[in-house]
Amino acid sequence: MNINFTKLTEPASTLVDVFNRWENDPSLIPLTRPNPNKSELERQRIITLDNLTQRLEDHHIYLIYLDDQLIGEMNYMVDPSHLYKKEPGTAWIGITIGEPEGRSKGVGYVAIQYLEEQIKKEGLKRIELGVFEFNLQAQKLYQKLDYKEIGHIEEFTYWQEKLWSDIRMEKYLGDKN
Repeated sequence: MNINFTKLTEPASTLVDVFNRWENDPSLIPLTRPNPNKSELERQRIITLDNLTQRLEDHHIYLIYLDDQLIGEMNYMVDPSHLYKKEPGTAWIGITIGEPEGRSKGVGYVAIQYLEEQIKKEGLKRIELGVFEFNLQAQKLYQKLDYKEIGHIEEFTYWQEKLWSDIRMEKYLGDKN
């Protein structure tokens, strides 16, 4: 199993097609975006080349390849307004393993470690993330990587006929200063 990462600098229309497929995959929607209600959960979203180009202005995006097949993406932003703990120099991370072939193989574990290294190189000392309460697999992954729970945002996302919390987690890179 060969896992590689490439920083996205110039989005292409073929990539937009892949991102749209992942963005609107019914099995991924509940895991990758907050949905306040059932209609939002079921809503299709369209990403354009302009959207993706604009996203690169405040996101560092990395493509995830497994044996030369694009299977996902991960990204971080620095000090976004939605941080639970407003600590300057914090990277907010997200990851999507869009292709089923890439899931449950340890790709997420290797990918997050790589992303942490990129964040460290930028001189950032803290990472924060949100994981939905029902996403036990992701919670286990983050705990294995030493992320600690720092809070809950109640009734954050809709799935399976009810509202679930968003669990916020953090990790300090190196010394906590």
